[in-house]
Amino acid sequence: MNPINLFEQVNRNFDKAASYLPYSKGLLQQIKICNSVYHMTFPVKRDDGSIETIEAWRAEHSHHKLPVKGGIRYSPTVDENDVMAFAALMTYKCAIVDVPFGGAKGGVRIDRNKYSRSELERITRRYTYELIRKDFIGPGIDVPAPDYGTGPQEMAWIVDTYSMVNKNQLDSIACVTGKPISQGGVRGRVEATGRGVFFGLRTACEDADDMKKFGMRAGLDGKRVVVQGLGNVGYHAAKFLQEGGALVVGLAEYEGAIQNPKGLDVDAVFKHRTDTKSILNYPKGTNLPTSYAALELDCDILVPAALENQITEQNVNHIKAKIIGEGANGPTTSGASESFWKRGVMLIPDTFLNAGGVTVSYFEWLKDISHVRFGRVGKRFDEASHTRILRAVEEMTGKRLDEAKLKDVILGADEEALVNSGLEETMAKAYTDIRGIQRDHNDQMDLRTASFIDAIQKVAVAYEELGIFP
Repeated sequence: MNPINLFEQVNRNFDKAASYLPYSKGLLQQIKICNSVYHMTFPVKRDDGSIETIEAWRAEHSHHKLPVKGGIRYSPTVDENDVMAFAALMTYKCAIVDVPFGGAKGGVRIDRNKYSRSELERITRRYTYELIRKDFIGPGIDVPAPDYGTGPQEMAWIVDTYSMVNKNQLDSIACVTGKPISQGGVRGRVEATGRGVFFGLRTACEDADDMKKFGMRAGLDGKRVVVQGLGNVGYHAAKFLQEGGALVVGLAEYEGAIQNPKGLDVDAVFKHRTDTKSILNYPKGTNLPTSYAALELDCDILVPAALENQITEQNVNHIKAKIIGEGANGPTTSGASESFWKRGVMLIPDTFLNAGGVTVSYFEWLKDISHVRFGRVGKRFDEASHTRILRAVEEMTGKRLDEAKLKDVILGADEEALVNSGLEETMAKAYTDIRGIQRDHNDQMDLRTASFIDAIQKVAVAYEELGIFP
């Protein structure tokens, strides 16, 4: 069990933002509460024939928009409080990036490393069946996705189970996102959260005035980055930041951490960990005494992309980074956030920065609902249009373009390009919006408070338009 009450942390941030807004107590309470929580236990037969009882949850935080959306995590420490907290964060996250979903979250209390593949399949399928029984899953009701401890394989099992029960439902494939491409997934979803972290940090660092406050130039070039977590989010965030010009000087995982002030090759470190089962003893890096030691390295940008409550009042004063980019859900406690604000550290909150996954999940859901792959209708038409324009330019100038370069220029956007473009636009606009709210209040609040104000306002408008609150 987590000693820090995560839902309480989320609600403290909510209350702080709500104090700036004119809404009634009743409306604010409706936005804040978790609408529905389903706690279930079910038996699963292990490979050795023994029976084990599994405990699991699904929380639907807000029904102001349907379907609700949120991942499913497999963790030995997950509990009802965590699930409600993550569901609440999903509500606010979706609102901030203008994704028309309410927030939800699921949790199954297991350590996946202690179960075989066949056991994980039985657990996943039984969990799905339990959700079906209580109407906690469906394309227009509740759409799960991968989270910590789950991935495309679990999502494939979920959609298969759902489709078997709902045999005549045309849109059954849209009951879950984060699926394999062959099962209705969308290209770009696997790396979406990490890529969103990159887009968000890049947008923030492009503000020359903000960077000047830290004695840094605008842009990512040369900025020293430390990333905690080399899972899906952390790996892709580190990889894209490195490709964007940043210098990754530290990486951490649960077994330990490494550093190199001259920079670490993210892909090489990832391969080393895959080969040796540990991030430690990487030939071009120095081992750190603990995983948490990486958080305290001297750097410009720290990206906690592992689990919740990693930066608390106990270690916040040891953090040297100028910018904190929350790649994980709830990695910084509310008290630590206030400490960063007083010290002038820029904290880019999870409610915004972690939203790349749900943004691209929205694209996947749209693709499954419409039954048309992005780019299929317009790709060839765009290429033909570009070709006609360039041929006209050739005629006017009398110069013939190189055919190889011509092909690059006329190329129409495929699904992955369109998805990444949509994600980039979403993250850039969302950051501009919350930074604008902060400026509207004369920079007298942190970005987390600004992001909650943005979310509360959007959810409140939805409830008011429903006529529930005058």
